[in-house]
Amino acid sequence: MSDLILISGLQESGVHGVLPEERVSPQTFAVDIELSVDVSAAGLSDELDDTVDYGNISLEVARVVREESYFLLERLATRIAEVCREDERVTRSVVTVRKLKPPIPLPVNYVGVRIER
Repeated sequence: MSDLILISGLQESGVHGVLPEERVSPQTFAVDIELSVDVSAAGLSDELDDTVDYGNISLEVARVVREESYFLLERLATRIAEVCREDERVTRSVVTVRKLKPPIPLPVNYVGVRIER
């Protein structure tokens, strides 16, 4: 199967990081999600019930970033993948989490983690 549902550039603030200053103030994270889902039924029926609702997944992912707190991007990405896989129709998820302003003394666009489950 090659059907994908994509969520790109979801941004939410949260408290994630190892350094003490990262544990105090929220910072913005960007999340990209790729879900393998057979969308053939929805393609024929035009019914939301026949597919995975990307709106609901987006809201739940934003909630995880905003309300939960982890030291590592690896754990945050894994938690997001867990949320994405709660719907049994999702057979594979690829999650990328980007920290947009990492606390390193070099100019970078972002640091991130990409996992596949």
